[in-house]
Amino acid sequence: MFDIGFSELMVIAVVALIVIGPERLPKVARTLGHLFGRMQRYVNDVKADISREMELDELKKLQASMQDAARSFEQSVTREVNATESELQKIAQEANPTPLPPPASGTTSPSPDSAAGAASVPESAPLPPALDGMPAAAPNAVPAPASAQGISHPSNTRA
Repeated sequence: MFDIGFSELMVIAVVALIVIGPERLPKVARTLGHLFGRMQRYVNDVKADISREMELDELKKLQASMQDAARSFEQSVTREVNATESELQKIAQEANPTPLPPPASGTTSPSPDSAAGAASVPESAPLPPALDGMPAAAPNAVPAPASAQGISHPSNTRA
């Protein structure tokens, strides 16, 4: 900072000793040391404040650029989704250009919502003769053990 050598410091010390005097020199030196320390702390605080402000400014710029990038990405995704939806609607209209006429009374035809080629199932189908009078079981039901059905096993009988 200042280009002061040892010889210059000795000249300043001798002049201070002559001007201030030997009795007040230690008190003046102590006061100058405190003032110098305060000045250094003040300069460091100012430097830190400037540094924080610069970092804050950089962060704000980064935030603005990220928000712009996010908006741009959102707009491109929205455009692509809209384009895909319109193409899907075109494909759906090409696949089913005219709606089916409403079914005539008394005849049953598959609804436009049903899958192509699906057979229509009557509402109440008669049961096969073997199942007449038996309660309906769940399709994946496990049969009950023989003891629960009232059938005895030869190993359960006592002689």
